[in-house]
Amino acid sequence: MNSPPSLRNLPVEDARARILAGAARLGVETVALEQSLGRVLAEPIVASRAQPPFDASAMDGWAIRRADYARGEAFAIAGESAAGKAYPKAVQAGEAVRIFTGAPVPAGADLVIIQEEAVREGDTVRFEAGETPKANIRPAGGDFRAGAVLLEAGVVIDAWRLSLVASAGLSTVPVARRPRVAILATGDELVPPGQAPRPDQIFESGSFSLAALIQAWGGEAFRLKAQVDDAAAIAASVAPVEADLIVTIGGASVGDHDLVKPALRTLGLTLAVETVAVRPGKPTWSGTLADGRRVLGLPGNPASALVCAELFLKPLLAALAGADPTIALSPARLVAPLSATGPREHWMRARLEVDAEGRLTATPFPDQDSSLIGVFAQADALLRRGGAAPAAQAGDIVEVLPLRRG
Repeated sequence: MNSPPSLRNLPVEDARARILAGAARLGVETVALEQSLGRVLAEPIVASRAQPPFDASAMDGWAIRRADYARGEAFAIAGESAAGKAYPKAVQAGEAVRIFTGAPVPAGADLVIIQEEAVREGDTVRFEAGETPKANIRPAGGDFRAGAVLLEAGVVIDAWRLSLVASAGLSTVPVARRPRVAILATGDELVPPGQAPRPDQIFESGSFSLAALIQAWGGEAFRLKAQVDDAAAIAASVAPVEADLIVTIGGASVGDHDLVKPALRTLGLTLAVETVAVRPGKPTWSGTLADGRRVLGLPGNPASALVCAELFLKPLLAALAGADPTIALSPARLVAPLSATGPREHWMRARLEVDAEGRLTATPFPDQDSSLIGVFAQADALLRRGGAAPAAQAGDIVEVLPLRRG
């Protein structure tokens, strides 16, 4: 059963749009604040109170009334205001209250003289702060006010946003459910790491790297047992899997042993993408099974699979979590010349550096063979070149997709 020509050799953007079609947040769950790191926020975070909730001292020093301030005048020490232990009274004329950073400014006071500009003499204190000293007071609501939207739905909770949520007083956070992703590698040539391969076999590596990427990109990954080139075995492996997305590796080209699509057609596969006009990764495909599970087929060559995971799998996971699936490219200055490209869009593994003038530079690796895992392990970016692009010279500006490392 052949697919329509309109599904073959799709431009990258068109293929991505088809893969993302209908992808939306899968659901919402509430997790403890400390478990929300890396999760996608499902609902806006709204402040229930101001931060700080009171005028707070920005420095260690003395709280007084500015109207009473005069250079060299002595003030009676009335008491102390510390963080969590506010001075309970209003400051009266001629009084000074010892105050510490973050402590509430007592009622009546509107000036904090820093301790380095104060001289204490028994029960009094006088100041040498100049004619118009700085107030050194953080106003109530200076960070945010009650009712303010602190974070919008769809952002990923990082350490800084986690602090903001905590400062709003929330102990639980509504987050998007993580997409469940099953990974199936296929091929007679594959043997698991740790086992003894035959001379005509290789170690299966793709499912391990994809599982790690899926976890880093906010999904829940689980690896299925690799299957030989047998359509019935492939279909039987996928049929009972409870997952939102099934990612297959290999078996996606046009050879006699490329049986993944025929196997999944027995499960009602409807194709959205047959092939993509991209190098590496032309055999990448996508579709949906009869029960609604999505399928993304990646090529068997490791570099092809990893490039297309960045281009298609990562944005799909973002969409399924309710986050922005946009791929953000950065400009960089090309270090070495490149020849003209063929008709397919080309994503080259490259190394990024900052030159002496502070400019981002990109050096593509000379060998871009799609079977080379070692090159990918050294790369920290993918360099994009459009289809039918002319030769590029050193110094030209190119687009790069930085790769997340660590």
